[in-house]
Amino acid sequence: MRIDVFTIFPSMVDDFAHQSLLGKARAAGLLDVRVHDLRSATQDPHRSVDDTPFGGGAGMVLMPEPLFAAVEAAQPPRPLLLLGPGGRPFDQARAAELAAGDGFSLLCGRYEGVDERVREHLVDGELSVGDYVLAGGEVAAMVVLEAVGRLVPGVMGNEASALEESFGDGLLEHPQYTRPASFRGWDVPEVLRSGDHGKVARWRRAQALARTVTHRPDLIAARGGLTGDEEALLAEHGLPTSPEAR
Repeated sequence: MRIDVFTIFPSMVDDFAHQSLLGKARAAGLLDVRVHDLRSATQDPHRSVDDTPFGGGAGMVLMPEPLFAAVEAAQPPRPLLLLGPGGRPFDQARAAELAAGDGFSLLCGRYEGVDERVREHLVDGELSVGDYVLAGGEVAAMVVLEAVGRLVPGVMGNEASALEESFGDGLLEHPQYTRPASFRGWDVPEVLRSGDHGKVARWRRAQALARTVTHRPDLIAARGGLTGDEEALLAEHGLPTSPEAR
């Protein structure tokens, strides 16, 4: 998969993408991450990429010329997505959609944003990582790279990990334990040491449901509520079926 990122801080994104799982995937040829410096497409001695907004106002705006020139020179994979507050919220489902394709590109905004002609005539859409303000799109690009990259086949050593983690089917992940079996008087649940894989699976499912009911009831609502079987599973394990039942 090829992913192109356009930014005025290329080393910030490129250094991140050379670390950990992403770095290993790049070295193995599973991910082709190309980071482009928007300043490389400028024509003036100061390598200017921004200017004051027409009509006045605080801050600076990224100009269309260097952005169009950088994208046209690179011919990146589409869709090209502008990282900004007006886009579709980025979630696990969107990450899976992007991971299922051949590639995509990200444009990092800065300052007060980009010239509107970039949004209207250059990019294919907008992507938001949350309802808060960042200084620029670089951190958001790292979020997208990490979330999508790890879903590309072959990137994670254990492919089952992607199926069991949080948001995989609209639920938070079940609790995890490792050695020692007893730590400061706190013991690992006996079911996890039983060797009964069926019981372990039912326990984990019940715990994932209960954790989501308690901490993220909005996710349960988005799934259409609990099914009868899910309510029965929670009751079987003595777990709450609503936040108020904790």
